[in-house]
Amino acid sequence: MGNFSLILVTALFLIFTCSCDAQTSTQHGEEMQIQAETVDVYYFHFAWRCVTCTTVEAEAREAVETLYPQLYKDKKITFEAVNLDEDSGRKMAEEYGVSGQSLLIVSGSEKADLIREGFMYARTDPDKFRQAIKQQIDGML
Repeated sequence: MGNFSLILVTALFLIFTCSCDAQTSTQHGEEMQIQAETVDVYYFHFAWRCVTCTTVEAEAREAVETLYPQLYKDKKITFEAVNLDEDSGRKMAEEYGVSGQSLLIVSGSEKADLIREGFMYARTDPDKFRQAIKQQIDGML
């Protein structure tokens, strides 16, 4: 019975903690929406890339261009591939705190890295990858 009580108390603690964090994040996100004018998507990569790496870039670029055609045209949402083997790419990576391949979505001081989703879904389930990108960008608009 003691273990059950401990598990129950721990579960309740986690639920309340997560709920509070989620509300704080939403409020913070609303503040960022007011401050940020653009959403920038950066695909940081190295010069040598495998098929999955090039697919992540292609699918992410296509998602940005097709999901947000007017915002992309108006440069409210941008996409840029950044080569980490070039001096300008290393400088940008340092600026954003990136140390390797990343699919960074940035709006104001808010940023999210979706490279994990890219590697998992760009080739096998591009719609799921596109949905992850959309969800992240929509949260920043």
